[in-house]
Amino acid sequence: MMRGLSSLGNELYTGRRSVQIVGRRRTWFTIALALVVVSVLILAVKGMNLGIEFRGGSQFTVSGAATLDQQPAADVVAELSGEPPRISTVGTDSLRVQTAELTSEETQQLRDGLAEAYGVPAEDVTATFVGPSWGQDVTAKALQGLVIFLVLVSLVMAAYFRTWTMSVAAIVALLHDLVATVGVYALVGFEVTPASVIGFLTILGYSLYDTVVVFDKVRENNADLYTQHRRTYAEGANLAVNQTLVRSINTSVVGLLPVASILFVGAFLLGAGTLRDIALALFVGMLLSTYSSIFIATPLEVTLRERSEPIRRHTRSVLEHRARSRAAAGEGQGGEDLAARTEDLTGVGVVAGHHQGHDAQPRRRKKGRR
Repeated sequence: MMRGLSSLGNELYTGRRSVQIVGRRRTWFTIALALVVVSVLILAVKGMNLGIEFRGGSQFTVSGAATLDQQPAADVVAELSGEPPRISTVGTDSLRVQTAELTSEETQQLRDGLAEAYGVPAEDVTATFVGPSWGQDVTAKALQGLVIFLVLVSLVMAAYFRTWTMSVAAIVALLHDLVATVGVYALVGFEVTPASVIGFLTILGYSLYDTVVVFDKVRENNADLYTQHRRTYAEGANLAVNQTLVRSINTSVVGLLPVASILFVGAFLLGAGTLRDIALALFVGMLLSTYSSIFIATPLEVTLRERSEPIRRHTRSVLEHRARSRAAAGEGQGGEDLAARTEDLTGVGVVAGHHQGHDAQPRRRKKGRR
């Protein structure tokens, strides 16, 4: 299997085999747009399950409980407050009970009631209070950091690649990953905690890393774009995605395996906790980042770049040159017919992609005898 994957990677890198990704950009854009719309609808209908750090309230942790049944805790809270509590299992012998803000007297009564209900000393029931202003400060700082991060990344990428198109495409792919990850988080119903926010911010760097690697190959393949007629800009970009495809998959698998293990341990063995909160955001974000760097970032960059007149002229020139070569070789394709097809630049990847693997490497001219 490893030998087959290595062989596939070599064929994709040299251009002997090609997966048409840029040419089918409309399909990938439709899928990405649908995913974003569904995520937004989930957020609008279901909303986020905000943790106590963001909504404020009182939290009680019962350690060493004789039973993990949640009904006794619900009954004790019902005697003091009409608002239903949020009860979750932590580890193998602890429960976490979250309620609305309580007074000092109510807090002591609830501690004693929980201790009696679960057969533990009152000292084994810890009580903490979190004000909503702390969560608001965390949210504001996170949004501020996100905006500053996006601005700095845009400027650095525009300066590094010497074009604004790659910067815009990378930011769009990054926002796609972030919105879709938040949508999945809302769908699953996990609480949004500071650990979740850390996970959301962490996937931004992972998404950009994979995208920059592909863009660097796109720039390398199109370095001599205007001095050759072997391939168009779209073909060079599609070749770059193929050349980095196996590497992106391998990197993602290696990164996802430990994160999946942490998610399993945090969700099924330890119950609610920091590991589960951060692992879900990382797992979904890393998976989406791999998809977006291949199917969104590069096709979008090509779409933006093809709006410039020099790229359009070069594309027409390459396809017309190819048509003349076919006609001269007697392949039955007239020059006027193919030249007319070059006007539809949205289908350049489809028309030209057929020749990508054949023209991926420069042809060597045979030396004639003098």
